[in-house]
Amino acid sequence: MEKQEKGFPYGHVIGFLVAVALTIFALLVVFKTSFATSTKFTLIGLMAVFQAALQLFMFMHMTEGNDRDSKVIHTIYAIGMGIVIIVGSIWVMTAGHSIH
Repeated sequence: MEKQEKGFPYGHVIGFLVAVALTIFALLVVFKTSFATSTKFTLIGLMAVFQAALQLFMFMHMTEGNDRDSKVIHTIYAIGMGIVIIVGSIWVMTAGHSIH
């Protein structure tokens, strides 16, 4: 049986505020800077990865519980499958142009 925490969830509030700050920072990078488009995409991608990790650990309790090793393994597998799908889709969509 897992121990229930009592009291105000300060960790969740801090995680939410950091996630909101990252979103606002991404908007500022897009609309208020004169960076090159590739730099903007890179910064937004880095912030997205950081925000995803933040949500996994702060809200989805990735490292808590008895089966945390299986949670990490399943998450790594899901990330790997996502990468395969994205890279495979881009490869399929761009590889056909040489045929025509």
